[in-house]
Amino acid sequence: MNNPNQHLARMLKYYRHQKSWSLDKTAQETGVSKAMLGQIERKESSPTVAILWKIATGMRLSLSQLLEPIDNGGDVQATIIHNQAPIFRHASALRSQPTTDNMLIAPLFPFDPQLKFEIFELTLLGGFEKRSQAHATGVIEHIIVISGSIDVFLGAQWQRVSVGEGVRFAADTYHGYRNLSDLPAVFHNIIYYP
Repeated sequence: MNNPNQHLARMLKYYRHQKSWSLDKTAQETGVSKAMLGQIERKESSPTVAILWKIATGMRLSLSQLLEPIDNGGDVQATIIHNQAPIFRHASALRSQPTTDNMLIAPLFPFDPQLKFEIFELTLLGGFEKRSQAHATGVIEHIIVISGSIDVFLGAQWQRVSVGEGVRFAADTYHGYRNLSDLPAVFHNIIYYP
């Protein structure tokens, strides 16, 4: 993936224009200030993951739609499913740090409108903590830890999830992730959108 700031700027402009939304309308729908949206579009600011989620939720997009390029105006995933051809993607080729957070994101399988989910590999660097506002109604997250361990904030408390363990939860409530270790922790995050 190319420069994350450049890519986010392009995707935000693309979806805003596709919806025929002004910066004012986008700010109203997302709860992100017009100034911040303008800075992102001008490549003057790198948002946090929390800001990206607010933008995605307000614009009724999945997170990967802001992170993954659109090829030839179509959805790569849907084309592959229709043709029944396998797709191979490697996290190391997709991994980037698209926000100011101490987290790396690899959109392994971007959102597919037929299957209604997306899969990420997320790497939380040492000392990372992020709390997330509720996503859209009905959004469900699945976490599977593949390296290290993380704490997931659910129901007003932190719960440890270690290598080989998973958790599924309703993401339309306040939740969060943290890595208290000095070492990176890696997990897969499967997000279902109703």
